[in-house]
Amino acid sequence: MNATIDGVRLAGTPEGAVPVLILGVDDEDDVVPIFVGREEATSIARGLEAADIGRPLTHDLLLDVMEELGGRVERVVVSDLEERGADGGTYIADLHVTTPRGDAVVDARPSDSLALAARTNAPIEIHEDVFERSREDRETFADLADIRDVGGELA
Repeated sequence: MNATIDGVRLAGTPEGAVPVLILGVDDEDDVVPIFVGREEATSIARGLEAADIGRPLTHDLLLDVMEELGGRVERVVVSDLEERGADGGTYIADLHVTTPRGDAVVDARPSDSLALAARTNAPIEIHEDVFERSREDRETFADLADIRDVGGELA
């Protein structure tokens, strides 16, 4: 299933604000929320904005090195959800890369893969069974603040 990054929002929890990446899926009203770390959320948001901050962050550096060596991000696939009980689970992603030596599939965290997709406009896919197991009503996240709109979150 084809997907897009609908945004990175901040969900209120008893522990404080937690970043949540919202994946929209073509022809579906529901979304897939993926809770990510603050640094990864900031990096994804910067990638969506194509913000140049001068010196590269880790994801910028990885992309620069990959491109310097002749590689290119072809697509990101959110391929599995390992159930973990009360915390919902851990998403698994595959980063598909074309290199001078041939195509490669690299196991990567969804947050890292999606940070690269945000910088390259690479297509994003999600396996249908992962979508079905993790889909939630889009309205659940509609009122959450976008991390890019919250002062100081990207600093």
